[in-house]
Amino acid sequence: MAGHSKWAQIKHKKAKVDARRGKIFSKLTREIMVAARQGGPDPDLNPRLRLAIERAKAHNMPMDNIERAIKRATGGAEGVHYEEIVYEGYGPGGVAFLVIALTDNRNRTANEIRHLFSKHGGNLSTPGSVAWQFEDRGVIYVERSAVDEDTLMEVVLEAGADDLRTQDETYEILTPPEAYRAVVEALEGAGIPYTHAELTKLPQNTIRVEGKDAEKVIKLMEALEEHDDVQRVFANFDISEETLQALAESS
Repeated sequence: MAGHSKWAQIKHKKAKVDARRGKIFSKLTREIMVAARQGGPDPDLNPRLRLAIERAKAHNMPMDNIERAIKRATGGAEGVHYEEIVYEGYGPGGVAFLVIALTDNRNRTANEIRHLFSKHGGNLSTPGSVAWQFEDRGVIYVERSAVDEDTLMEVVLEAGADDLRTQDETYEILTPPEAYRAVVEALEGAGIPYTHAELTKLPQNTIRVEGKDAEKVIKLMEALEEHDDVQRVFANFDISEETLQALAESS
């Protein structure tokens, strides 16, 4: 599917990500702290914290930073307390957006997110108007040069994956959320390297956008992702891979 998932892959490979590492680390630290405060400091007993740590490691966040964030959250010291808020809206071309934020000031963040939607040709919508269009899934990418399809299929299906899609240069493995960790561990146990793995929200249907609308959608996507309080952004756009690559290189 050439859309949000493909955009996530392209961004993951971009050198520009390094220039944003400070902001990325700040967001990851916030997520780790919230997860640890809510469910405790042991990732084996706290699935949300385990996933937050996995995301941090995927962005090359030092283990010292991760451990420090957990201690700050569970050490009993008073500090900033964040709440998770989900914003739903529509962008250019009718593309649905689901925005997950952690904020210490609900009113400020809502106003700023509303402004970003308006500035880039979209609008915030009412709670529940967009969320139903997405489902929680695990997504793992493996380079096709790393393993043959039959071998990969046997490993991941036995571990609980429910779909394997072949793209130009990669395999896309889809899992139910509850099977995600088992599939990742099965790949690691079989010595099959993966380039990117995450629990995400995939759209049940996509909307094709091209030309100016495609450019506006990506600009809105990037503006939301750049906001300090925004942790994740999901959208149901379908844009050709060539256009996505061109927009990534120009951004």
